[in-house]
Amino acid sequence: MKLTNNKILITGGASGIGLGLTERFIQEGNTVIVCGRRESVLQEVAEKYPTVITRVCDISAEAERVELFNWIAENHSDLNVLVNNAGVQQWMKITDEDFFERAKTEIATNIEAPLHLTSLFMKLKLLTTIINVTSGLSFVPFTMVPVYSATKAFFHSFTLSARHLLKSKNIEVIEIIPPALNTDLGGKGLHDAHPPVSAFIESIFEQLKNEKTELTFGFSEAMANGGPEEIKGIFNRLNTVN
Repeated sequence: MKLTNNKILITGGASGIGLGLTERFIQEGNTVIVCGRRESVLQEVAEKYPTVITRVCDISAEAERVELFNWIAENHSDLNVLVNNAGVQQWMKITDEDFFERAKTEIATNIEAPLHLTSLFMKLKLLTTIINVTSGLSFVPFTMVPVYSATKAFFHSFTLSARHLLKSKNIEVIEIIPPALNTDLGGKGLHDAHPPVSAFIESIFEQLKNEKTELTFGFSEAMANGGPEEIKGIFNRLNTVN
């Protein structure tokens, strides 16, 4: 994809990886729209980056996804890049009493939302690029987050199909495959020991400049490219105490 002069929507673009992408796309000379559930967090981003356009939206709700698209189509019909970044990670066990209710939240946010948004945004005439943020756990599940891992495996598979199916429409589909990073995904403090988002973003944009469509970093490279025995070994290391 070209890295400048785009109009980009980033779901969950006010924190974590989404904020890192927002900051870097601004630096590269793009117009960035971010949506998220928390108005206060969006306001903080808008105050720090006055060019950012914000929109409150809970993408887990179908009606709000439709409202988001209609607002984009009416006010930002020149949008050409969709970044499906927002995600929910729940640390839980299948034996938990609230397991299914929490699982439904992950499925709605991590699967239903990006698929629905992709379908809706196909109606934009100028759409050229879809970027899907999956996970190294798409390839090797971490059993403390069983549903999250499964949703990312689903999303990875869908991304491969979308890349093939949208070639004829000249829409590029890019997959960002992060490892665990120092964000609040899953809860504050859970990922403090992992690499910073800044290093990840630098690597991702270097790969974008080299026109790669499957972008990995650190541990996620081994997870995405490992053979059967290596994958088995990674699984055992990840889940030794689970």
